[in-house]
Amino acid sequence: MKTYDIVGIGNAIVDVISQSDDSFLDLMGIEKGIMQLIERERGETLYGAMENRVQTPGGSVANTIAGAGALGLSAGFIGRVHDDALGRFYADAMNDKGIDFVNPPVPGGELPTSRSMIFVSPDGERSMNTYLGISSELSSDDVSSEVASNAKIMFLEGYLFDKDKGKSAFLEAARDCRKGGGKTGIAISDPFCVERHRADFLDLIEKDLDFVIGNEEEIKSLFETDDLEEAITKTGAICPLVVCTRSGDGVTVLAEGNRVDVPVTKIVPVDATGAGDQFAAGFLYGLATGRDLETCAKIGNVCAGEVISHIGPRPEADMPELLRKAGLL
Repeated sequence: MKTYDIVGIGNAIVDVISQSDDSFLDLMGIEKGIMQLIERERGETLYGAMENRVQTPGGSVANTIAGAGALGLSAGFIGRVHDDALGRFYADAMNDKGIDFVNPPVPGGELPTSRSMIFVSPDGERSMNTYLGISSELSSDDVSSEVASNAKIMFLEGYLFDKDKGKSAFLEAARDCRKGGGKTGIAISDPFCVERHRADFLDLIEKDLDFVIGNEEEIKSLFETDDLEEAITKTGAICPLVVCTRSGDGVTVLAEGNRVDVPVTKIVPVDATGAGDQFAAGFLYGLATGRDLETCAKIGNVCAGEVISHIGPRPEADMPELLRKAGLL
C-alpha cells in the first residue's frame, strides 16, 4: 500500500472564477467577501451571469493538497464527485498534477458534481457562492482505512461537518491515521461553520487531532470571544499545535505553550482566493519535512503570497524555486 506524506479529506468542488465589481455583486444580491451555500437553481443563475470564466478544481483542503504536491510531497485527496463532465474534469485535473484522487467518479451519483461561483472584486476580495452537490454526501464508505493509516499527515476540512456521515468519516480517518503513527489536523473553514458545530469541533480537536489551522475570526469563534489572545490560549490548552493566520499582521503558532510570531510582507492581492489554503500547504510541507515551526510559517507565507499574486486558488510558479530564493529550501 502506498505511503503518503499528506492526505486530505474535503469537498471536491469545481471553482468557476470571474472578475466582478461591487455594483455587479449588488445587482445579483451577492454578499461580498464571504462564502454562501446556495441551491442548484441559484447556482445555475450565477453561472450564467459570469463573464470570462476560469474553471479549476477547487475545494479548500483540495487546494492545500495540490499546493503540498507542488512543493514535492507525495499527496492524495479523498473527495466525492459524480461521473459527469465536471466530475471527470475534476478527477483528471487532480491526477494530472500528480495528486492521487483516491476515489473514482461515482456512476449514477445522487447529485451533480459540486461547484463554486467565485466573484473576484478589484480589491482582491472574493465572494463565493457554493453549491455543494455530491461532495456533501461523502461518508465512511469513501474513506479507505488503508489510505488513512498510511498517511504521515491527514488534513480534514471543517465544511464536511455539516452532515453526520461526514463527521463519522472524519473521526474514523483521524483515528486510523493516528494508529498508523501519523498526525491529524483540521482546517476550521469559516466562523459560520464553527457556529453550526462548535461542540463537535471542540470535542474533535481535544480528543482526536494533533493540530488546528485557522484565521483569527475562526479561532475566536471556537470560544465565542472577541479576544484573539484568549482564543489562541484556550485552543492551545486542548490541542498540541495551533496555527492562527492574521492576514497582514502575520502568523501566530502555539505549540505546547511555546509561541512563535512570524510577520508577513503586506501586498495588495490580485485575488485572495486560496490564500489560507496555500498557507496551510506551505506550513504542512514544512511540518512533513521536519522544519522548525518558524520556518514552517515562513514557507506558508511564501505560498500564500504567490497565490494572491494571480487569479486562481492554486500555485502557478515553481514553488521549490521560490522557496530557494527565500532561503527556505
